Amino acid sequence: MKRILALILALTLSLAVAACAPAADAPASSAATDPSAAPDASEPADASQPADASEPADAPADGAELALITDLGTIDDKSFNQGAWEGLVQYAEENGISHKYYQPTEQSTDAYLTAIGLAITGGAKLIVTPGYLFEEPIFLAQEMYPEVTFVLLDGEPRNADYSEYRTDANAVAILYAEEQAGFLAGYAAVKDGNTSLGFMGGMSVPAVIRYGYGFVQGAEQAATELGLAAGSITMNYHYTGDFAATPETQAMAASWYQGGTQIIFACGGAVGNSVMAAAEAAGAKVIGVDKDQSGESDTVITSAVKGLGASVYSAISDFYAGGFPGGTTQIFDAATNGVGLPMATSKFETFAQADYDAIFGQLASGSITLTKDTDVTQVTEIATTCVAITVI
Repeated sequence: MKRILALILALTLSLAVAACAPAADAPASSAATDPSAAPDASEPADASQPADASEPADAPADGAELALITDLGTIDDKSFNQGAWEGLVQYAEENGISHKYYQPTEQSTDAYLTAIGLAITGGAKLIVTPGYLFEEPIFLAQEMYPEVTFVLLDGEPRNADYSEYRTDANAVAILYAEEQAGFLAGYAAVKDGNTSLGFMGGMSVPAVIRYGYGFVQGAEQAATELGLAAGSITMNYHYTGDFAATPETQAMAASWYQGGTQIIFACGGAVGNSVMAAAEAAGAKVIGVDKDQSGESDTVITSAVKGLGASVYSAISDFYAGGFPGGTTQIFDAATNGVGLPMATSKFETFAQADYDAIFGQLASGSITLTKDTDVTQVTEIATTCVAITVI
């Protein structure tokens, strides 16, 4: 019944758009469709002027061939949306392909499908959807629009009650080994002399959970190698419940710093903005997430990154080369250089490139195996000796 309703919704949207769409030569009023006018990856699109899914008249019939639908947050979130967008922009500009992003009006399957429908009406041949929340929308859209190609990041297409997972030939699911990226961040933080840590995640979705679990295990590994005593590493652990910068999140981060926390892994898009603001006031340190955030604040000493842009670029390249890996799930991990720390911009005091290369090599070879979200349901179920976790 849900799928039938979704199909009716898509048909209704298509008819409505057809009735009110402008002429093919009408200029788009939001994100640029001319590649020469498109925002550079280093200069993100103005999120205050998105291609609003509530304004179908703004989508010309000959609109953008490549499209991205934003997840929670904006296109310039300095994190997940922006990292994915940069990969799309890079390929589009290198190859002279029109491109645009669309920002849903709300967080819901219907709103995401509306934005997808708008992008398709605008001429999209390939649509990138960054985020776990797109799992159900892409499960439906891949069947509703078999002529369109979908790239889903951080999830696999599934129905509403999780009873069915299915990736059709016109879609690819891309996952990342966030637990490995988090592990490297926790390991480096302790090796660099920090003993009071914090993890502040956004929503407790699988990718964020994996980052946190890895962070704990990396800190434990480093402390064990250093011969530290049981409980000598303390860690505050919290999910804010969203991916927004809020006064409440900044206040909590500030209280952690005032209480002795030396460094916080800010793992939740714009949550990082609040943590960085608190760190700047306290003269403390931050670990960024998803992409290199060293340029956002001097307090960022490193970032747990995953190859968002590279994976999007690769998928689009495969599409145009006729080798799109439809119907599959790809995992980007240390073995494929899909995760890591940006050592060139990191500000460690003692943790050196040679230290990083050694531990990264162990992850890449598979000699280190990590507990993930599919193994335990709570962070306190991870076996630790040196790290004492306080869930807040």
